Formats: sequence, structure tokens, C-alpha cells
Amino acid sequence: MMTPFQNASLWIDAENAQDPNQEIYQSQTYPKELLYSNRMYERLMSFHPNASEEVQIATKAQHICRWKMPRETYPMDRVGYLKWREDLKKFHAKTTGEILAKAGYSQEFIDRVSFLVEKKLLKKDAETQLLEDVICLVFLEFYLDSFVQKHDTEKLKNIILKTWNKMSEAGHQEALKINYTEANLQLIKDSLGL
Repeated sequence: MMTPFQNASLWIDAENAQDPNQEIYQSQTYPKELLYSNRMYERLMSFHPNASEEVQIATKAQHICRWKMPRETYPMDRVGYLKWREDLKKFHAKTTGEILAKAGYSQEFIDRVSFLVEKKLLKKDAETQLLEDVICLVFLEFYLDSFVQKHDTEKLKNIILKTWNKMSEAGHQEALKINYTEANLQLIKDSLGL
């Protein structure tokens, strides 16, 4: 007999496995959002193994079906970017909510997961902050490199500083344990004035 959590996890994975975008990691090809979801969940479990079921699901579903709302479908300016991000949060929350309802979760549970996926009350709600810490840690560990190849040093410093400012003190401590390349570690130190 599968638990609601096991069913929800399987169904979230099944949705993300449909991502047509692929990413190669350690010589294996993965659907991009499935790989991201797995990285998020694994990071949460190593950083905060006692996280609530709500946070665990919000972590797995953070980018659920993201490819269905491409950035290019919005104006390519700051306003367009912010609108896209806002609409994405609602889309992820709605998609996740439908899966959780099918898995048999209460409306109260679904509402809480939606609250987290939409990253409400960041810095004020401990679980929203935990989710944000995990997002930032996964970015620094797995996605910083691709940003380094695309942007100049000043832009990168700005990105790193913004990322750092979203994190809690516990997140900062964890971020400093990541095994960065020497160049990336120096970039982080320069960005933070360390």
C-alpha cells in the first residue's frame, strides 16, 4: 500500500520526467526538471533531514513542468521577467495541488504546500526560508558554473550577492561547505568581500 507521500512523489517525478529539455550529468542524460527536482530533494534531506512532509513535497515540486511556461513567451525585459516568475509560482502551486488532491491530502496540507511553492513570507516563515536556502544551495552547487560561462564578473558578483542575501545563516554555513572549483570559490569570496 503506497502512502500519499509516495504517490505524490512518484507523480511529481512522472510529470518532470516528461521534460523535453535534457541535461547531461556524470555521463548520463536526464530530463532537466527531473534532475533539478532530485537535486533539490537530496539537498533538503542532507541539509535538514527532519523537514516536514510539506517542505519535502514543495522542494520536489519547485519547478514542476516549468518547460510548459517558457521565458520567451513573456516580454524580454525586467517587467516581463518578474511577471513570468510570478505566474510560474502560481502554475507550480496549482499543478502540485492537483497531484496532492489526487494523492488524498487535505485542503489544509495542499494550501500549505502552495504557500511554500509560492515562497510566501520569505525571511518570516521558517519553512519558506528553508526552501529558499535549498534553492540557493542547489544553484551554487550545480548551476553557478553555467552562469560563470555566460556573464561578466560584475554581473556574477551581483547574482552571488543576491543569492547570498536570500539565505539564512544556516544556509550560509552550508554553502561554504560546497566543493567549488578554485575559481568559483574565489569569485564567491570576492562577491561577499571575504
